Amino acid sequence: MMPRSTIEPIGFASLCHGIVAFSTLRDLHVDGGDSYARFNVCDYTGDAPAHIMACRSELCVALGIASGHLVMPRQTHSARVAIIDSDFMALNDDARSERLQGIDALVTPLPGVAVGVNTADCVPLLLRDVAAGIIAVAHAGWKGTVARIATRTVEAMQQLGAEPSRIEAAIGPSICPQCFEVGDEVVEQFAAAHFPVDAIVHRSAVTGKAHIDLWEANATALTEAGVPRELITLTHRCTRCNPERYFSARRLGIASGRTFTAIMRR
Repeated sequence: MMPRSTIEPIGFASLCHGIVAFSTLRDLHVDGGDSYARFNVCDYTGDAPAHIMACRSELCVALGIASGHLVMPRQTHSARVAIIDSDFMALNDDARSERLQGIDALVTPLPGVAVGVNTADCVPLLLRDVAAGIIAVAHAGWKGTVARIATRTVEAMQQLGAEPSRIEAAIGPSICPQCFEVGDEVVEQFAAAHFPVDAIVHRSAVTGKAHIDLWEANATALTEAGVPRELITLTHRCTRCNPERYFSARRLGIASGRTFTAIMRR
């Protein structure tokens, strides 16, 4: 595996030795550096191509996979899900890239394929049905959360044979409720989408501004989709509170690296 300073594992409700789940770390205590240091595999936020490719190569070597078995979408805050199957893996690079445009969640039944999403405050969701051999990853910003990308991802897993009552989910490093201040128009969208506003929104006693708990909002969407609440694990790691460990758009701006959160079945 990669050096401990480069990645951190993400746990689920139960132990399973056949699945690898992790988020990458900035590791600034070692390298320091600019808004893309040290480890960034996201290729659409302005980083140098050579740095991106070097980081991807390092990750693939650590996972023991070929570069073509590292799959990540071009995210656009949608609720669109793509299934990564043998037909997808047979495509050339250009066709794959086209297929991944505007996608924010990936589902695969294939072993030896790492599927992941890039985030810098948004919520990464990892899901698995060990019995069915189905894994998934989703990028849930507030727009994707409102659109219930968590639900869409569970539905795509079901298409491949997963059973919601067996699905375990992990909510990875992302912005905490105390840091995620929003305007009232965002609260209104969650209310219109029938989220339990009283449970996911609080107001600062100092500023009066609304703060949304994206962790709880996505957990709610997952339970609505049939995932047992006891099988949903929250890491409680805030990207904005820990900029030396994770990329945070609210601290660094959008022209910065991204934390890569992924899952792979051996």
